[in-house]
Amino acid sequence: MTAASTPQSVPGDGDPPVPLSPPLAPGVPRGGRRAAVTGYLRYVAGRAAGAAVSLFAVLVTSFFLFRVLSRDPVRAMTHGAPMSAEQQRTLRRQFGLDLPLWRQFTGYCGSALRGDLGTSYQFHAPVGELIRQKLPATLLLTGTAVVLYSALGLWLGTRAAWRSGRRADRVNTGVALTLWSVPSFWLGLLLIIVFGVGLGPVPGLFPTGGMSSGDTAGLAYVLDVAHHMVLPVVTLVAVGYAQTLLVMRSSLLDEMGGDYLTTARAKGLRDAVVRRRHAVPNALLPTVTMVFINLGFVAAGSILTETVFSWPGLGQLFYQALSVPDLPLVQGLFVVFAGAMILMNLLADLIYPLLDPRVGR
Repeated sequence: MTAASTPQSVPGDGDPPVPLSPPLAPGVPRGGRRAAVTGYLRYVAGRAAGAAVSLFAVLVTSFFLFRVLSRDPVRAMTHGAPMSAEQQRTLRRQFGLDLPLWRQFTGYCGSALRGDLGTSYQFHAPVGELIRQKLPATLLLTGTAVVLYSALGLWLGTRAAWRSGRRADRVNTGVALTLWSVPSFWLGLLLIIVFGVGLGPVPGLFPTGGMSSGDTAGLAYVLDVAHHMVLPVVTLVAVGYAQTLLVMRSSLLDEMGGDYLTTARAKGLRDAVVRRRHAVPNALLPTVTMVFINLGFVAAGSILTETVFSWPGLGQLFYQALSVPDLPLVQGLFVVFAGAMILMNLLADLIYPLLDPRVGR
């Protein structure tokens, strides 16, 4: 993925900033517009081909990696219960485990391309159906956390860079680095002890696990779910916002020495206008990469946080699948997690030329 910043022209106070070289700016000669469109389509085709290759690599990795790491699938399915040789051969034939490895692989790839991720050993249900059942809970939890910590990181990162070296900058950066270095499962357990169970004068304020109490409906159900989300969301936000803060701070510090900002100030623009209309837009490209990577994590969820808080999402399902191990379920979740990241990276790559005309040339 490519990221770069683009200085923009300095219009008047009331005008929006205009990029120096927009890809399809009005007034560009027809031949130039056609060449720009052709170049962008060639860039899109290249990125899409790269994403397809990455997705195929994910399929290959998911098939062979878990077969190398995991134990005998038949023993996993039976949880080590004694079985006759005939019963083991029947199970191997039923799940296609008696076929040569290359035929298992081609069958797996063909089924995956048709949207069939196999049948779970543990739940005896289609993997795709299990993922569809758990996906909404993960999207709700991690989607809320990603929106919150991306916005918080952008806001704090902008202010830390604009007031670089001051006490607020040092405090913000220090707290962010400290929380970033804390394991999410440890922080989650700490929050459960203090705010879930209660510690000393602090009473237990929030539920320690699950998504709802199970005896509510309507608006009460919505409030109950929001109540259950507080501790896991705080855990994800506390650990995750530092990345966005540090990237935004570093990117904005690079832009603050630009001549175009000196020109903007020389024209009499207020400092807040210079920051909002000229410095921040040019510092956003590296942060866009971070935001799209975070969006990829929305589908992937957080295995440790969901497990600690017994949140019924894809992260907890992945933990259950690994504990068996349930090969079709582990492979299916691995493909979905990696596919979400590849898709978000592809979208970020397609947006870059629209933000910076130099990208893709």
